[in-house]
Amino acid sequence: MRFPVLSPRALSTAAVAAISTLLAGCGPKAADTARDELAQVRFQTDWYAQAEHGGHYQALARGFYREAGLDVDIIVGGPGATVPQKMLAGQVEIGMGRSDDIIVNVSNGLPVLIVAALMQHDPQGILLHAKNPIRSFEELDGATIMAVPGANWIAYLRAHYGIDFKLIPLNYSLVQFLTDKSFIQQCFITNEPFFVEQHGAHPKTLLIASSGYDPYRVIFTTRKFARENPEAVRAFVAASIRGWTDFMSGDPTPGKALIAGRNDKMSTTFMDYSITSMAKHRLIDGDPARGERTGLLTRQRLQEQVDLLVRLGIIPEALPLEKFATFEFLPAELQPLVEQGQ
Repeated sequence: MRFPVLSPRALSTAAVAAISTLLAGCGPKAADTARDELAQVRFQTDWYAQAEHGGHYQALARGFYREAGLDVDIIVGGPGATVPQKMLAGQVEIGMGRSDDIIVNVSNGLPVLIVAALMQHDPQGILLHAKNPIRSFEELDGATIMAVPGANWIAYLRAHYGIDFKLIPLNYSLVQFLTDKSFIQQCFITNEPFFVEQHGAHPKTLLIASSGYDPYRVIFTTRKFARENPEAVRAFVAASIRGWTDFMSGDPTPGKALIAGRNDKMSTTFMDYSITSMAKHRLIDGDPARGERTGLLTRQRLQEQVDLLVRLGIIPEALPLEKFATFEFLPAELQPLVEQGQ
């Protein structure tokens, strides 16, 4: 969830011109032939173009996908984006989501499959004003929170901390928060606090991942696509990890330019804030001391997520990991870490 609701738009004029010039140099027939030789992949994001998708835009802008033999089209999402449903309808091949949601989807019969981690830790959080006396999850007992009804982390907080709170359906706006110093709502720690500060208020956040409910954000596809196009999936995972590493540790300018070209609400200042927040909280690469790495999935952590969803009653019974995830598409350097105890 992010604020404000942002409208996607086409690539900037400069970007389109640069691409057109490049293709013109090859000639129309040569360009079409080159494109046909690449495996075409439509990648569905869960929101409008933003820095939280930066590694994929970096991979596109820097040509990492093309070098891997892929012609990738990034399809922007928005409120209520139903990525698995679009995938199963044949509208996209690969998408992003949260590992707990994918587990629930598979439990409900959807044939989708996690192939890599997008983020080691989810940026989902609770947004409060700095002067709000609440300092911990336990202290949310009796509070009113604006959030997405039915979100898995809500059930976890209630059960784990033995608390209860009233829910108001999320409306993807900060208006009420900015006018009511006692208001509490769901947020991305990489996003809403920036706008709160821009309006002269002082926010603080509680990161859901620090509560013990800690799903990955993941790259996933259908079982059918993975089975029929293993090299394309493997190439997409490797190029995406390369893009994220470059975006977070190198010069993110190319990815930021593509994001801004597709979303005119994305200022350089805002994107830099999001990147800094992702780096500060180690959302992408995780904690090296715990063996976490960009893109990595581990058996133990996924099993813990399944067990927790069963205990919460969110899914009726445990699923074998092979039912909803595979490790075969991770790069060779990550393979030895899959069995580690984190």
